[in-house]
Amino acid sequence: MKATPLTIVIKLGTSSIVSPEYPFLPHLELLSSIVETVVHLRSLGHRVVLCSSGAIGVGLRRMNLRGRGKGLSQKQALAAIGQGRLIALWDNLFSQLDQPIAQILLTRMDISDRTRYLNAQNTFSELLQMGVVPIVNENDTVSVTEIKFGDNDTLSAISSAIVHADYLFLLTDVECLYTDNPRNNPDAKPVRVVRDIEKVKQEVSTATLGTSLGTGGMSTKLIAAELATAAGTTTVIMHSANVKDIFSVIEKGAGPSRDISETPQLEEGPLCTRFLRRETALKDRKWWIAHGLHSAGTIVIDEGAYRAIQRKESGGRLLPAGVVRVEGPFASHQAVRLIVKRKKRDKDVISRSHNQQDNENTGGDISRNSIDESIPSSPNRGSRLSIDDTINKPSSLISPAIKHLIAGEPSTPQIQPILSLSSSIASLDPLSKSIPSSPSPATFDSSINERLDKISISKEEEKEEEKDEEGWEEIEVGKGLAQYNSVEIDRIKGMKSAYIENILGYSESEHVVDSITFL
Repeated sequence: MKATPLTIVIKLGTSSIVSPEYPFLPHLELLSSIVETVVHLRSLGHRVVLCSSGAIGVGLRRMNLRGRGKGLSQKQALAAIGQGRLIALWDNLFSQLDQPIAQILLTRMDISDRTRYLNAQNTFSELLQMGVVPIVNENDTVSVTEIKFGDNDTLSAISSAIVHADYLFLLTDVECLYTDNPRNNPDAKPVRVVRDIEKVKQEVSTATLGTSLGTGGMSTKLIAAELATAAGTTTVIMHSANVKDIFSVIEKGAGPSRDISETPQLEEGPLCTRFLRRETALKDRKWWIAHGLHSAGTIVIDEGAYRAIQRKESGGRLLPAGVVRVEGPFASHQAVRLIVKRKKRDKDVISRSHNQQDNENTGGDISRNSIDESIPSSPNRGSRLSIDDTINKPSSLISPAIKHLIAGEPSTPQIQPILSLSSSIASLDPLSKSIPSSPSPATFDSSINERLDKISISKEEEKEEEKDEEGWEEIEVGKGLAQYNSVEIDRIKGMKSAYIENILGYSESEHVVDSITFL
């Protein structure tokens, strides 16, 4: 009786395919064992994808070289030489058991483009339905990232998300994740089950580097596990020599449970590390935005906007009123990081409500959000005029940009920056006129003293702003797709959506960021 069909991705590192030292002989016995395991899994009705490194190592053997060199072009050339022979080796081994294979070479550009991503997904689906085993590798000849950073671990996680895999097996030269490097510390203890990857990163050592040919290590495998589990894939780290333990691992069926008492069987059995998948996996498009796209820039938002986009009715979209700052150049429809700027808080402050925090920080003054929820509270509240202060001042000194908050909204938006009291007074100074009068010595001395006083006040204000900034923190909370470019968002930040067309001359969307995915 066949088991429930599963989709399984198996990733092999360079150290599992060829020896790390000259003459870089292939591990034929190990490769044959992997081929037999894959064919057996196929006979049980499972769909299998193989992610294989090793192109550079095979290229070194073909050219009879002792090292891959430091030049990028030489590494890419060796990868081009070795890739053909590597896929020929796999085809020869699988042909002995009449199992057809297919070669798929991917780059980050293929993942970043939504159309190409979907095309790759359709190709994988068709191959698996035909009973073919796809063998995936990074296209090293044109890809810089993989050779420099060892991204095949990440590539295997991306492949898992593309095919909606149930399991990702990362085969390496160690049995599992340890609390320390077992090669240097004999007291290192194995970590069999991981329920919280962020917590494990702080408790275990990931200092193990790759071999002389490999480009990754345990840290890249943790990144891969984080990406795969977010897509709903249970990730397993195990020794490549124990590849046949895959059968007992999938038999136990590691689910998303975070309760140790519900999964005692996971602490037993073959030695490996299981990263349990998330209880609620990200949808395909959400995962693609969060992990498949490169962030081109950053948008900093206030706390009010962060609370708003967390609500279900927001649809994961950000209004321009909540934008505080824009960093980095980016085009519309590119991915951007979302960072929330908020007051630093301890455990006591976290337990209080947001309104109580605002009253304590402003000394009981009315916040801007209490007047209009679409207008964000400024993180630099202490450095600007408050509405209450403005009401009690002469009309000649009131900023035109905030008059509409008192007398009603104007027919067209006021785009000019807020004028400070000091700048209003400065405009009355005779020295600021284009044709100055000849001042008397007493008037001249008085003007100099006034300017020195203003400089002193300005410095004190700067110190107050710096002191106020120390009480704030910025935390990355998610990613999304920008609906306008960085210059346009910077122009409409803090404004209502109704003003977008007046300011930019067109309005593509009332939101500045769409399809927001939280980390």
